[in-house]
Amino acid sequence: MVVVLFGVSVLMFSILMSFSPERRAVAYATSAKQIKEIPILVAKYGLDDPYHIQYIRWITQIFKGNFGYSTVASSPTLDAIIKYLPTTIELNLFSMPIIITLGIWLGTIAGIHRDTFIDHTTRIAAIVGWSLPTFLFALILLMIFYSQFQLFPPEVISDHIDDFISDNPDKFIQYTGMYVIDGLLNRNFEVVADALKHLVLPVVTQVTVVIAILVRVMRSSMLEEISKDYVITAKAKGVDINTIHQKHVKKNALLPAITISGWLVCLSIEGSVTVEFIFNRAGLGLLLVKAATQLDIPVVLAISLLLGLIYVVANLIIDVLYAVIDPRIRLN
Repeated sequence: MVVVLFGVSVLMFSILMSFSPERRAVAYATSAKQIKEIPILVAKYGLDDPYHIQYIRWITQIFKGNFGYSTVASSPTLDAIIKYLPTTIELNLFSMPIIITLGIWLGTIAGIHRDTFIDHTTRIAAIVGWSLPTFLFALILLMIFYSQFQLFPPEVISDHIDDFISDNPDKFIQYTGMYVIDGLLNRNFEVVADALKHLVLPVVTQVTVVIAILVRVMRSSMLEEISKDYVITAKAKGVDINTIHQKHVKKNALLPAITISGWLVCLSIEGSVTVEFIFNRAGLGLLLVKAATQLDIPVVLAISLLLGLIYVVANLIIDVLYAVIDPRIRLN
């Protein structure tokens, strides 16, 4: 885990070093006056020092929680990430359980009912969902449900709800920065309903685009397990077919699905970039788009490191789940 994160940090820093010292010095400028004093900033922060010295200095600051100053957010990079992260977590908190649960269920029934109407319909829906560009599908949903019917608006929360929260800090405490959870904790169901209304289209977009690959993996895994000898033997002994499918085949077929589910969690967080941009949700995705277009290097590096950490943790959790689902697997 530490080795992987070290590799990610070296890769990210190598990309950073492809910029000139003067371009990197802009990231340290917090005012128009400092931008005119780029050579002074280059000398002050040692941006023309040897590669390894700059890396050690940079990684030391990372361990101290200093990711640099974000010109896009007009605040320290770590503060910007803490501010925008809850919106991204909230989106994935609602979309990922649907993706995993529905994806495994659809893949299971498609595998059990191979070459039937159910199987064909599921496969076609999965192919269409995976083939659709995320931004195009999101725009279609916006045109239909928001432009035409005024049902599910973009952004995170309505303006009047946002004003109420800002003007009444004593009546509405923001515990997590996620409006649905904070609304429940404050027992303010108007906030909960409004936040959920704004989540519908982003969640539908995320689920539709991401779920397809899990359905196909689960279906293929089910078909592989169904063709094995232990299933044929169980059928010959008269074991109920539903028992075979649900208690034996599905359990064994879950291992590849769990592997892909962990990858999909990371993919979903990365996919939030497009979803948050289209629906104007102030999350890490939108922050990353703004940072990339304006060359806000500290933000790009910090989010890249965060995504690397998420990948590593997701793989660690997958390895633990392997041992939980299949007793034959041991964590040594």
